[in-house]
Amino acid sequence: MEHPILNRIRHEGFVPFGWFAPSDMGTTRFLILIGNSGPAMFRRFWRERKGTTMDAWTKRVVDPLAEDLGAIAAYPFEEPYQPFQQWARACGVAHQSPLGLNIHPTYGLWHAYRAALLFPVEFDLPRAVRGAHPCESCQAKPCLTACPVSAFDGTSFDVDACAKHLHSENTCMETGCKARLACPVGTGYRYERAQIQFHMNAFKAAHPR
Repeated sequence: MEHPILNRIRHEGFVPFGWFAPSDMGTTRFLILIGNSGPAMFRRFWRERKGTTMDAWTKRVVDPLAEDLGAIAAYPFEEPYQPFQQWARACGVAHQSPLGLNIHPTYGLWHAYRAALLFPVEFDLPRAVRGAHPCESCQAKPCLTACPVSAFDGTSFDVDACAKHLHSENTCMETGCKARLACPVGTGYRYERAQIQFHMNAFKAAHPR
C-alpha cells in the first residue's frame, strides 16, 4: 500500500507491518507497528552499527523518524514493556504459532517487531483483513519435532534446554533454529546467514551457562 507515512518508514529500511486505532491507550489514536523482514534493515544495521547493539541502533534511527512524523516511538526492549505481539494481532497481521512466536501470513516466522509509532491523530488507512491461521491447516507441524532437544511442545518453550544446547557443539549456531527453519510459511523471507548467526549469538550471550 502506498502512503506518505508508510513510504517514509520503508525508506528507513523498516517494514510497516500493520496499524490500528486503539481505544485504551490514552492520547494515542493510531499505532503503526514496524520492524524487519527480508534483508534491508539488517544490511543497513550491519553497515552502520559501529560497535553498537541493534537495540541502540534502532533507537538512533527510529527516534528521529518518529519525531519527523509527529509520533512517539515505543520499543519492545524498553520498560515499561508493551504487548507487541498483542498489538500485531490487533493489527490483523499475525497469529500465534505453536512456537509461541507470532506467524505472519506472508513472512511466516521470519519477521520481528522493532518499534511502534504512536500517533495522536488517526489516519485513514484500511485495516488488514485477518486471514486464516496458517498453522491450523498445517497437519505435520514440523516445527514441533525439528528441535534436537525438544524445546517446544506447542504450549511452552524450554529456554534452559535450548540455551544449554547452544553452548555445546551443534549446527543451530551456524544455520539457525531448526524449529523455525522447519516452518513452511514465508520461506522466501528466511534471514540471510549473517543475520541468523547474529541473532543466535545474541540469544546465546543472553543465556550463559
